Amino acid sequence: MSDDLLQAFIAADRERELETYGIHVHREGHEPVTHRFRADDRVNLYSVSKTFTSVAMGLAEAEGHLSLDDRLLDHLPELRPIAADGFGDVTLRQLLTMTSGTSHKWFAHERIDAADLLHEIVAAPLVAGQGFAYTGSGPYALGRVLARVTGADLRAYLMPRLFRPLDLHNPAWHTCPLGFPFAESDLFLRTGELARFGRLLLQDGEWEGRQIVPADYVRRMAAEAVSTGDNGHGGQFTRGYGLGVWLDRDDTYRMDGKYGQYVVISPDRRAVVTVTAHSERDDELLDAVHELVLTRLQ
Repeated sequence: MSDDLLQAFIAADRERELETYGIHVHREGHEPVTHRFRADDRVNLYSVSKTFTSVAMGLAEAEGHLSLDDRLLDHLPELRPIAADGFGDVTLRQLLTMTSGTSHKWFAHERIDAADLLHEIVAAPLVAGQGFAYTGSGPYALGRVLARVTGADLRAYLMPRLFRPLDLHNPAWHTCPLGFPFAESDLFLRTGELARFGRLLLQDGEWEGRQIVPADYVRRMAAEAVSTGDNGHGGQFTRGYGLGVWLDRDDTYRMDGKYGQYVVISPDRRAVVTVTAHSERDDELLDAVHELVLTRLQ
């Protein structure tokens, strides 16, 4: 594999104005192939942050702090008096897979007016019969559970367990007014740094001979997917959603953030393609990753 691999993608970025920042291709047994379109700065990963939150939950589960099948209010019983009818049955898994039935819709770019966003999430009515509904509310709530059961906020918890082993030095993760990481967004990394995380998942949680994340949890992330149906967000979001990852075409699954933050993992090809961008044509950017890069790894 050589730099020629990316020539078609580089040309497409220019011709279609895809506004890519950087691309990194990892394939087992080969040297990485990369290209920069602009300075290699740390950028907001947007909803790719949800995948980091998912891995934190997997680590906490392995350490015996929680189970994904726990009910949220069992860990935060003081919220029972304000909880909406039926919320007592909502599990951590449902919050992670966006299937809790909540009517609460919140994302990190929105202002937080509530004294405590978690109270607002718990008090929001449930919608009968609602299936998958994409929102940042669930991942944020999971971050709060993690803080309760481990005594460390999401970023602090991941520092010795994930960030330091991958040599992700002191990453910024924006927080709510109470000081808790947003969990659903606003983690900042460089393209190559994010690529290490993608490679970790390709390798079933192993990094340089050390099992950092339980292999069983990494395999579950795509396997334990829910149906997303036609949710109004475009065809790339209709194939299913797992534990913090989207099912993609063929054998692949991906992390996906606003404006084209992508980590596409192909277990069959033993490859990962990582892209950071600020693209208003992010669906076209994802198509280019598949059609101009991944297909050439056959």
